[in-house]
Amino acid sequence: MHYLGNSAAALEAAGGLWTAREIVQQPAVWARIDRELGPGVPALRAFLEPLLARGNLRIVLTGAGTSAFVGECLAPALKRRTQRRVDAVATTDLVGSPGTWLEPAVPTLLISFARSGNSPESVAAVALAERVVADCHHLIVTCNAEGSLYRQAPGLRDSQTLLLPEETNDRGFAMTSSFTGMLLAASLAFDLLPHGAVAEIAASATELLETRLSLLRPLAESGFERVVYLGSDALKGLAREAALKLLELSDGKVVALADTPLGFRHGPKTIVNARTLVVVLLGNEAHTRRYDLDLLAELRSDGVAARVLSLSAQPLAVTHPDDIVLSAGAAACADLALCLPYVAFAQVLAFLQSLALGLRPDVPNAGGTVSRVVQGVSIYPWDAAGAP
Repeated sequence: MHYLGNSAAALEAAGGLWTAREIVQQPAVWARIDRELGPGVPALRAFLEPLLARGNLRIVLTGAGTSAFVGECLAPALKRRTQRRVDAVATTDLVGSPGTWLEPAVPTLLISFARSGNSPESVAAVALAERVVADCHHLIVTCNAEGSLYRQAPGLRDSQTLLLPEETNDRGFAMTSSFTGMLLAASLAFDLLPHGAVAEIAASATELLETRLSLLRPLAESGFERVVYLGSDALKGLAREAALKLLELSDGKVVALADTPLGFRHGPKTIVNARTLVVVLLGNEAHTRRYDLDLLAELRSDGVAARVLSLSAQPLAVTHPDDIVLSAGAAACADLALCLPYVAFAQVLAFLQSLALGLRPDVPNAGGTVSRVVQGVSIYPWDAAGAP
């Protein structure tokens, strides 16, 4: 068996078998999630429909790290679809400053994303919202039936859970299948993707995984010191996840940054030098795409970065060898859908970079200063009455 151009035996010896498997399995996992959630889960519909009918409902998408970026990717489409207030707030922000992010008098649906469901901030965020918000409802999206969030859900006032297939509970350090699985499950739960979209997404990702290794391997071996991911709207959250994946799997040896194409000019562009790779994530939304294309052209015209790649679902009017275009069916996909094949590209690049640096991708941080499930976080009591 081979994964990403390497035999299973070689990957096991290199400490990367789990991560490689979990990247490659994603299109098949998405198809399973689509089969199980696509037609709608009656209990979930019965839970969500009355809430979404309430004009004053606030929806808070929360999680830590990669799980927080699930919410950032979803928020724009969810806001447009529901016409409700939607805020993506990381648990690490919510727990650190509850008075800023929790509104006691506002009816709230807290959607918690968690691979393990055991991160201290994830558990604390749910408990805080349950205690502080008078009219609080919970949707827990997780990959682990043994996690604290999943086990505690029945004790909450009003809750529903989405438990993903076991294979999404990544064994590798970096979240891969768990990220895309939770993103897809929530997209289907809220009807953010049209019928049939998952098949096209999966086909695009499969093609990318099978045909782009010849480009990705040399990129990973090129010795870039800095990598920048740029994306707008839903792809802004995806850019943050792509940058984090590279930081994690390179054990911080490659500096990675994320921004929007419009925001990048306002100072962050100074990071670009002759050892920098820039990846522009082009969306399909016509208005936003014009701004993305302007910056892509500008970066290439500057001639400063070592390479400037684009990922696109549509052919570009002016072609370039570093334009990577998905299969034709993706040209009609929503930008939220493009997050899935695009992140597969970023995951593979980060994985191959890890191998090129001589690291073990399943556990890239040999020093143990970071872990698969965050440890050592003290959760302090918060007095809402005494808060300023």
